Amino acid sequence: MKFLRTQAALLTLLALPLNAQLSPATISQIDTAAAEVLQSTGVPSASLAIVANGELTYSKAYGKARLNPPLEATPTMRYSIGSVSKQFTAALILLLAQDGKLKLDDPIGKYLPNLTRANEITIRQILSMTSGYQDFWPEDYVMTSMMKPATPQQILDTWGKKPLDFEPGTQWQYSNTNYVIAGRIAEIAGNKPLIDQLEERIFRPLKMTSVFNSDAKPLPATDPTGYYRHALAPLRPAPQEGPGWMFAAGELAMPASDLALWNISMMNRTLLAPASYEAMFTEVKLKDGSGSHYGLGVFLGDRNGHPSIEHSGEVSGFVSENILFPQDKAAITVLTNEDASSAASALARRITPLLLATTTPTPAEQRALSIFLDLQNGRIDRTQLTDLCNNYFTAEALDDFATSLKPLGTPSSFKQTTEEKRGGMTLRAFTASFPNRQLRITLYEEPDGKLEQYLVIAPDN
Repeated sequence: MKFLRTQAALLTLLALPLNAQLSPATISQIDTAAAEVLQSTGVPSASLAIVANGELTYSKAYGKARLNPPLEATPTMRYSIGSVSKQFTAALILLLAQDGKLKLDDPIGKYLPNLTRANEITIRQILSMTSGYQDFWPEDYVMTSMMKPATPQQILDTWGKKPLDFEPGTQWQYSNTNYVIAGRIAEIAGNKPLIDQLEERIFRPLKMTSVFNSDAKPLPATDPTGYYRHALAPLRPAPQEGPGWMFAAGELAMPASDLALWNISMMNRTLLAPASYEAMFTEVKLKDGSGSHYGLGVFLGDRNGHPSIEHSGEVSGFVSENILFPQDKAAITVLTNEDASSAASALARRITPLLLATTTPTPAEQRALSIFLDLQNGRIDRTQLTDLCNNYFTAEALDDFATSLKPLGTPSSFKQTTEEKRGGMTLRAFTASFPNRQLRITLYEEPDGKLEQYLVIAPDN
């Protein structure tokens, strides 16, 4: 199970304040972004869920879940989430630690004594990718050897008994082998199969009702087909990993909305004890004091001043991206059905600035934008206008505004550029930006707040 780590370049946009539901303008921008990303990447479908103000505010699927025979993607369909599964394994280990059944600083040799240097490596190092155990699946495709069934013990007998890639705690290196070890420790300490414990202690309490163990059997035909391609050739159904290969490291499939419920629980810290969340979300330091940018099953970062908790995932035919902004009470989940693709991270990058306001829009900007969006649809609130401005907006004018502005779509940004006094009124100018052009908006506001003018002008006029 590969992880695909994103480097989101946050754009400065007029963004939705997080104390409101998604506006029609924001939804339009999200839908446009999804259509453009699927078009540019060729990925068959994407399913997304957005949390704003601590609530699931938008869930939608785009494109084809299956190409032949065609099947439209829907938000209730389950996609494999790949390595995003690791944070559930980590959370279960933390729950078992709360029960007193293990300790994070226990040597793994207490549970799996036959692994390489097992008495020198701790559970914390396993969960934080600082153990030194070699990754059994760094490739972006399914090798023929992985199309046959395996057991966790078979994986550990091969990769868990190799020499370490580095001294424990001295480096950070992504390794799926770590989480096979963690999954087995959870089964030994909890005395139950991993998937049963996840269901009882995480999925059921959080009402994540549609989670599927895709390591045990393939997704049913009512869920998406995973695809891959050779170079730039047409898409083909992706081969299926044999049972056992995704255990504890990438075995879960679910709708994006179920993953959103998990995100809400993490930002509100409702499932684990406070000390467990602190352990999970604290960057693990290496022995030389340098940072790993990783906690327990999650990447930790900062995006333009917004702390983030993130993980991506990839298994055969599927790529996922899950980003949580705990201080903003916001999260983005994107699930796609083609492997080795950048679509999930690209769509998450496009959505991120729509949720995180890098600059709070002023009341003047909000008012001017609202009028602009109304004019795109051939209407205007005449109670905001003086008599002269009301007379200006004839039926012909409204039709001209709508027919010329609506094809541009929703502005990607809308910023005030100037403000001055003139003729006893306040003159304000704004710039509305679109992918291929900019427009200038000027308005005159009377002391009582009514508008004497609202013009939209091409910038070269």
